[in-house]
Amino acid sequence: MTPLGRLSAWYFFYFAFVGAFAPYFTLYLQDIGQSAWEIGVLMSVPQVMRLLAPNLWGWLADHLGRRAAVVKFAALGSVLGFCGFFFTREYLPMLAAMTLVWFFWSAALPLVEAMTLDRLAGQTERYGRIRLWGSIGFIVSVLGLGAVLDYLPIAAVLWACLFILASVLASAWTLAEPKVGAGGTAPPVADQLRRPEVMALLAACFFMSVAHGPLYVFYSIHLVDHGYDKMAVGLLWSLGVVAEIIVFMAMPRLMRRFTLRSILLASFGLAVLRFLLIGWAADHALVLLFAQILHGATFGAYHAGAMAALIRWFEPAQQARVQGVYGSISFGAGGMVGGLVSGQSWDTLGAGMTFTLASLFAACGLLLVWRGLSSESLARR
Repeated sequence: MTPLGRLSAWYFFYFAFVGAFAPYFTLYLQDIGQSAWEIGVLMSVPQVMRLLAPNLWGWLADHLGRRAAVVKFAALGSVLGFCGFFFTREYLPMLAAMTLVWFFWSAALPLVEAMTLDRLAGQTERYGRIRLWGSIGFIVSVLGLGAVLDYLPIAAVLWACLFILASVLASAWTLAEPKVGAGGTAPPVADQLRRPEVMALLAACFFMSVAHGPLYVFYSIHLVDHGYDKMAVGLLWSLGVVAEIIVFMAMPRLMRRFTLRSILLASFGLAVLRFLLIGWAADHALVLLFAQILHGATFGAYHAGAMAALIRWFEPAQQARVQGVYGSISFGAGGMVGGLVSGQSWDTLGAGMTFTLASLFAACGLLLVWRGLSSESLARR
């Protein structure tokens, strides 16, 4: 395969693992007797690792000039760490296994994102066409596993995840090193990170990830509690990702027709609506279908828009560290807070209020984009 084809294959298997883990691992944790708080803590570990680890891995990759080598090493560590789940059902050992898996797993995506941008060489509008293969992998995984789990024990999730992790390792082994400088030659990023528009965007991304916390931790449990079977759960997850794929495909046209600021404002505004619908209308299948279609905006357009802004503001040699910062603040810190808040509120406030809190967090991000980003600031490097 071409270098971009190999990157597409890596995205496919990487997000196939997410498609197996995110919707169904919480059902496994519930099945083995973990409480809502324990599930919230366990599912926050990936976000904690995404907060702490990417900056370390990004610095190491930029310093050595060996991004692909770090991705391969991280994939191997993830496979070995995941094996720990086969040997325990106790909370603390599972917490240790989760920490080990996601310490390595969190290294990969920011580095591969930077490698993809290097390969695109200024044709950043093509990013969505590469990234959509991750969405396809997610759909294949979530639908296939959802169908299987209606007939097999929920513990089959462990075997499915391990198989996909092995596939991630195999695809990582095909990646070639991009032509970037080594030995600390990349320009520093600290001064640019302190620019008001950069801080506003990263803060907004933090709140968007907090808002998605209840979705990623409790959405499957929420659906099962309302009488949906596992195949229906998989279909609803997949519908959101189909919408995400369509948006990724359409992003070049959308970015020619609308300003980046308008795209981001729409994404955050629709997130406010989406989480209210999920929280209070789960008994209405058509409303849930509509809410899942909105994932195309609340993740697809939002993520592609944030990536486009970071590409415009930072040089290619800075992207590994910038992607690490972006991942740490948004998916890391934001995901951690979202998981912990939802884990605490689920049993005390209920599903409706938990998703209402998510809507309020999305509204905070909307305010930051509206007040902190101008079309002019998003247009300049």
